[in-house]
Amino acid sequence: AKSTDIEHKTAKKQDEEQALQVKSTDLEGTQKELDAALAYFDKLKPSCVDAGVSYEDRVARRKEEIESLQEALRILNGEDLA
Repeated sequence: AKSTDIEHKTAKKQDEEQALQVKSTDLEGTQKELDAALAYFDKLKPSCVDAGVSYEDRVARRKEEIESLQEALRILNGEDLA
């Protein structure tokens, strides 16, 4: 009875060590993916983060841009600008 108990525990230990090895490999791969994603994020951050322009300024600039595009569209359509 004692030897079968030892055999079961030995087999269980081997299974657990194998599972640990697989999980360690998975963790290593996932960590590499995370590192790559964070590096890419750091590269993108300057173009995404607020460039020091206030929300109101961005809204005003966007409004002017829309108005100038609408004016250009009217000119292209041959409408009077009067």
